[in-house]
Amino acid sequence: MNAMTTVPSYTPSLWVRLCHALPRLDLTMEMKDNVFVPDSWEYQQTLLVLSSLSAIALVISLLVVLSFLIHYCCCHRGDRSEGSEEEEEDEDASTGHGYSGKKGRGICCVTWVAVASVTLCCVAIGIGFYGNSEANDGMYQLTSSLLTANYTLASIDLLISDTVSGLQLSVSGPLTSMEELFTGSKPFLASTRNCRRLSENVINLLSSISMVRSSADAGLANDSVGGASITPLTPVPPSVAPTVVPAGGLMPSPFSPGWAANTLMVNEDYRWLSYVLLLLLDLIVCLFILLGLAKQARWLLILMTVLAWLALFLSWGSLGLETATVVALSDFCSDTNTFVVNSTHFNTGTSSDVLDYYLTCSRRMNSPFQQLLTQSQRALSNIHTHLSSLDRNALTQFPKAEKSLREVQQILNSTEGNFHQLVALLNCRGLNKDYIDSLKGLCYDGMEGLLYLSLYSFLSALAFTAILCSLPGAWRSFPSESEEYEDSDSESEDPFTSHQARRQTASGSQRGAMAPFYNYPGAGWTPPFSSAPPLPTLPAC
Repeated sequence: MNAMTTVPSYTPSLWVRLCHALPRLDLTMEMKDNVFVPDSWEYQQTLLVLSSLSAIALVISLLVVLSFLIHYCCCHRGDRSEGSEEEEEDEDASTGHGYSGKKGRGICCVTWVAVASVTLCCVAIGIGFYGNSEANDGMYQLTSSLLTANYTLASIDLLISDTVSGLQLSVSGPLTSMEELFTGSKPFLASTRNCRRLSENVINLLSSISMVRSSADAGLANDSVGGASITPLTPVPPSVAPTVVPAGGLMPSPFSPGWAANTLMVNEDYRWLSYVLLLLLDLIVCLFILLGLAKQARWLLILMTVLAWLALFLSWGSLGLETATVVALSDFCSDTNTFVVNSTHFNTGTSSDVLDYYLTCSRRMNSPFQQLLTQSQRALSNIHTHLSSLDRNALTQFPKAEKSLREVQQILNSTEGNFHQLVALLNCRGLNKDYIDSLKGLCYDGMEGLLYLSLYSFLSALAFTAILCSLPGAWRSFPSESEEYEDSDSESEDPFTSHQARRQTASGSQRGAMAPFYNYPGAGWTPPFSSAPPLPTLPAC
């Protein structure tokens, strides 16, 4: 943590600190350190133990669903005989679909539990889409920063190779011709040899500060030496810069940011697509469950139950992977400098002082290339002084040397321009900014996205557990085919005949009830108070 405090504009977030503080247990239930060492088997054991918590939760979910299935399949068989005796009484007081009393209340409760579970699943799906987008944004920022850093490193290598090849061209071509022309004049010959010696010194200095170049860069330098002139330096932008991918997919040595960016982009595309398909599967299951409950389609609910089982396993499985990833990422983000410096993949071919300079970029630290750059600058200045002296004094006596002298001056001007660009690129600010941007993308947006995806997996797993518990009771409440056939037969009778018969029966009963009052002797009479018939009771939910 002390090394991380020196990095400007980056501090581990609250979520990183909380996840990093989680206790770590190995398979023998012993406490372990939370230092990010992905190659260590002990560290991998702690991640496996944390992932196994989702497996335990899956077993609990299966037991809960199994207990509800046993309850619906076994315990309700004994209630059928009692329910058949109560059906005749319920039919007289029932309305609508013929449900009342305990049966109506049970159907209503089961249906509302299923609807609430589906609603919770839809909320989890929304959280999952947001988390997937956040994680993708973080990975995009990480890969963009890596590509920009790779572009900077490629520019440094190209500048060095271009400068070295130009100086080698001047040594092998114009300076050699000038030495042959100035053979009879010792002062001019001494100045020419001094230019040659200083050029070779600059070549050695720049070659020593070169970041580890690949064989392709070395071949480019050799081709430039064999050419007749220096081609202008035009580095390829990071969006189209080619990166050498090693055969077999192994990590190249030394580590290449461009290779890492391409690998992460490919993996991120597959991860993003996998989560989108999982979210769409959950959404389709939830929507068709609602449709099956509304249409009372048993076959649709049975099919969605099978898919809900699949979604339940996928939710708990993804939660286990997300838990391990979140914890490992929090360990990495809590102290990234230590891992980068100590890792053998990153440290191959580059000294720890150089890595520490670019990772921290502290004002108190001096550039490890400062002395070499100063010596190179002085050597180029001395070469320029000697060439100016030869231009003033030697051309009057040796006019044939003018062409060679002009070529050397042109090469020197191009070399000085490349050198100033090299000094600016070797400054730690550019690469350190890319490093900080990559950390922010991975440890801020990426971490937040993974936490939202973990919440989605947990909520969706709970929702599908409740759905699997409530769906058997829901489709048991649906009318069977025989009941639907009887209802259709009763509804297919002549509605006009039955309606006329009911009217006749009602009018006859009214006349029978009012007959005693019409036969009552007297001028005026008042019918006794009689209460209206009770209204039918509605099924309570």
